Amino acid sequence: MTARNETSAHLRRDLQNRHIQMIALGGAIGTGLFYGSHESISLAGPAILLTYLVGGFVIYLVMRALGEMSVEEPVSGAFSHYAYQHWSPRAGFISGWNYWFNYIFVAMAELSVVGLYVEYWFPQVPRWLTAVFCLLVITVINLAGVRIFGEFEFWFALIKVVAIIGMIGLGLVVIFLGVTGPTGEAPSFAHLVDHGGFFPNGLGGAAAAFAVVMFSFGGIELIGITAGEAHNPQRSIPRAINAVIWRILLFYVGSLTIIMAVVPWDQIDGETSPFVQIFDSVGVKFAAHILNFVVLTAALSVYNSGLYSNGRMLYALAEQGNAPRVLLKLSSRGTPYVGVLVSSAITVIAVFVVFLFPDFAFTYLLSIALIAALINWAMVIITEWKFRSKIGPEGVAKLRFPLPGGRVSSVFVLIMLALCAGLMVYLPQYRIAAFIGPLWLLILFIAYEIKIRLPRSAGADHRLH
Repeated sequence: MTARNETSAHLRRDLQNRHIQMIALGGAIGTGLFYGSHESISLAGPAILLTYLVGGFVIYLVMRALGEMSVEEPVSGAFSHYAYQHWSPRAGFISGWNYWFNYIFVAMAELSVVGLYVEYWFPQVPRWLTAVFCLLVITVINLAGVRIFGEFEFWFALIKVVAIIGMIGLGLVVIFLGVTGPTGEAPSFAHLVDHGGFFPNGLGGAAAAFAVVMFSFGGIELIGITAGEAHNPQRSIPRAINAVIWRILLFYVGSLTIIMAVVPWDQIDGETSPFVQIFDSVGVKFAAHILNFVVLTAALSVYNSGLYSNGRMLYALAEQGNAPRVLLKLSSRGTPYVGVLVSSAITVIAVFVVFLFPDFAFTYLLSIALIAALINWAMVIITEWKFRSKIGPEGVAKLRFPLPGGRVSSVFVLIMLALCAGLMVYLPQYRIAAFIGPLWLLILFIAYEIKIRLPRSAGADHRLH
């Protein structure tokens, strides 16, 4: 089977295995784990551990489907390129623009809150000034070349990893030494069953938390985007994807287990991060400062990754003929600088919208980002079907990194994603996203119909054939 490298022919393969590994890890760990774990715990109680295992398995299968195609065709456009080649030009258009808008809104949200974190230390600094400064710094990093991006993302992710490992280690010290927890109650793993049982809110509570859990994995598909610039994608992509499930076990399930053993699940009020409570319980006086630094780093990491992936996605869309050809321009370092600058500029507009209309803009735009993640994962699975149908049984037999379970796994994932979308109607904070989803797809369909009726330049997508 011949790998198609046209999309990434001029992008430099400067990302080493360690970069890919940490980018994959950083994509799976966001600020939600540090501050947002209260929401999922309150819905499911200790059963949230089981929910994370199920959600992690679903995401693992999505990543294996993406990895199957990425190993055979390591291109920077990833799922958009595969949808274009193996499904239809319309699917490539919808997949690519859906992902681009998704990360634009996510990046906007992260950029809009970095001012809050810096304000904790320097209250006199305006939030907008912090946002602009961070935007400029991250934009320069992305323009400097993929190796520079990889180095920064490596250290951003490492900070998050060290923070989680530190919390787990200190939590174990608290538990085994019997240090009185912040609630005055002795820590114990028995807390996982002593406060209403493992399923205190029933199976319904665990199911309701599934939507929250799935959204916490948003961004992990960035592994596919890096394939076009990975030094050895046939080796690094499988290693990164296979490690995802173990990272989920350690960082999500492990940390939440420790949190609920130190602080009973029904005593986590959400006013203080559970991570701060763990550090406080062993006398670390600067726990809040440590966590503030970690979440600031996490926010910058998400924005850094978002700008990277958006620049590459616009480049891939332009090669398909689904975006202006000016986005094909590369710098001397092999960076799609026009795509990076356009994405950065759009983020500026989004930040101003958030500052001017915080209640309206943030809720609605973030809702699109949430539903867009589900749409993207579903399209990855369907594209993998199309990919297998195109290469035939002989090609499937020669796949170097096939999706385990084949069609059975694909059907299972689609059912679980549909369940997640249905649960969004049940949860007030996500309900609007469930209604925006169909409207958002309709907008993309209409945009494509308008696009194909416009005059197009000759050879707009010749590089893909």
